[in-house]
Amino acid sequence: MPHHANPVPGRHISEHGIVGDMDTAALVATDGTVDFMCWPHMDSPTIFAALLDPENGGEFSVVPSLQDANRMQLYVPETNVLITRWMAEEGSMELVDFMPHPDANLRVPRALVRCVRVLRGKVDVHVRCRPRLDYAREVPDVEAYGDTAVFHAGKHSLRLAATVPLQIGDGEAGARFPLAPGKDVWFVLGDEEHDPLTTGECEAAFKETLDAWRRWMHQSHYKGRWRERVERSALVLKLLTSHKFGSIAAAATFGLPEATGAERNWDYRATWIRDASFTVYAFMRLGYVDEAEHFREWIEARVAALDKHSSLRIMYAINGDEAAEEKTLDHFAGYANSVPVRIGNAARTQTQLDIFGELMDSLYLANKYGTAMSHSGWMHVRHMVDHVSRHWRDPDEGIWEIRDKPRHFLHSRLMCWVALDRAFRLAGKRSLPGPMVEWAAERDRIAEDIWANFRHPEKGYFVQSRGGTELDASLLMMPLVRFVSATDPVWLATLDAIRDELTDDGMVFRYRNADGLEGGEGAFTTCTFWYVECLARAGRLHEAREIMARGLLYSNHLGLFAEELGPRGDQLGNFPQALTHLAFISAAYYLDRQLSNTTGQVWQP
Repeated sequence: MPHHANPVPGRHISEHGIVGDMDTAALVATDGTVDFMCWPHMDSPTIFAALLDPENGGEFSVVPSLQDANRMQLYVPETNVLITRWMAEEGSMELVDFMPHPDANLRVPRALVRCVRVLRGKVDVHVRCRPRLDYAREVPDVEAYGDTAVFHAGKHSLRLAATVPLQIGDGEAGARFPLAPGKDVWFVLGDEEHDPLTTGECEAAFKETLDAWRRWMHQSHYKGRWRERVERSALVLKLLTSHKFGSIAAAATFGLPEATGAERNWDYRATWIRDASFTVYAFMRLGYVDEAEHFREWIEARVAALDKHSSLRIMYAINGDEAAEEKTLDHFAGYANSVPVRIGNAARTQTQLDIFGELMDSLYLANKYGTAMSHSGWMHVRHMVDHVSRHWRDPDEGIWEIRDKPRHFLHSRLMCWVALDRAFRLAGKRSLPGPMVEWAAERDRIAEDIWANFRHPEKGYFVQSRGGTELDASLLMMPLVRFVSATDPVWLATLDAIRDELTDDGMVFRYRNADGLEGGEGAFTTCTFWYVECLARAGRLHEAREIMARGLLYSNHLGLFAEELGPRGDQLGNFPQALTHLAFISAAYYLDRQLSNTTGQVWQP
């Protein structure tokens, strides 16, 4: 299979941290290079994409003259400010990377700020900024203006400012300088129309950004065993949440392969209704009600735009527009030669009936713990739930977005059940008008259909699709949404079957059967933490804790998760993956409560 290839040359997906401002984000490698960044927004074209094409993608590197230096990365605690360090016999240096927080009182709305400081010895430093605009389709002209360099290419432009002199090259700008302890050197990359920040403003931006992230982090209610890891996951989810719109991106990247050398290279820089709804649940579990409210407003606007002949889409652009059409960037070499590199996503036109359940679950919780829904908002929700009542029997492409003939997936049926169940509950809780008797009856019909038609004909456990025999890790959602008791014998048989057929050393595969695409794929990191929570809910706490420990090993050095894992446990797929971080938060929350429970009773949220 393609993902059994030798480890990729150059920088690996796992060798990165992320910084951002809830508008765009940048990946910073352990060697100090920004090799992936979209500008000015997360779903805009790249300006640096060496991760996808080391030769032509563009990068922003910082290289100290330290022989055999030990490199390490860490975040300033409780923030998204990243520090990359080099430690050698003759000296040590650190690089601080951040994007100013939107709450920082600055005249520059967005920028990538990089600060170089030497801690010991005297170090020669080489900085090279080589942007390649519009997905590396344009090599910019460069002009010098004092201590700044301006990159021009068509309608695109950027300005790099520095507190040391810059040298201009062919499509690039840079600097070479000696540096000793006691003096910081700043680099600021941003839009041309804004004058660069002064040194004092850079220092103020750094302090205000630290303070803003810490204020947000201190709202968290979680004090359990995995506190630092949960905090990091929450900070990742916040980075992927638009401060302007309230929508939530599935990941910060595109084109990173699910199997090296194969074609499974997708664009995740959009808002999937499913992933975003799950993220809202994670935020509320930690005490972040404002994020849930902001997303509810965003999604209500999407629902309000529907007419009686249209249905909610499975994904949208971050600003709420239609998601981008899928295209290939044939000039990109691809990560580990994995082509084609795609932008946009053809799945935007798919039918995925499960999204209504995830959305209704998040709206139910947002209304339970936050502001009550408006009357007009409820009318739109009723229209959506009626759509589910009419269409739950239809086949679809399912949660995993198969590019094959639609099927009758259990997970889709399950989430249609959730949509009707949560609508029924919400109407009763808030005394909202609606056909509650009809909803309850239709919900029960779905339950009867699942129990009658989605079981293994010989072994009796639940299966992926109607009349089939294959397993699917999405079945792990069944007790998590309270469709079935976590200790029901049929469910326990299903859990054991998933353990025997879909797991490998704490890694959990989505499924083993064909999905209409060539080549194999890795294990899906999200499913590991769904599995942990299912084990905990079944009372198998020792096993749950062991799988949790194994699952955490599959994050990188900063606690960040990619979408998938290869057979060697190496990270694959888009990065960092929101769905995995939120699944970890949920598992950590529940397992910690169970481990702290001294009564012996199974706790239910």
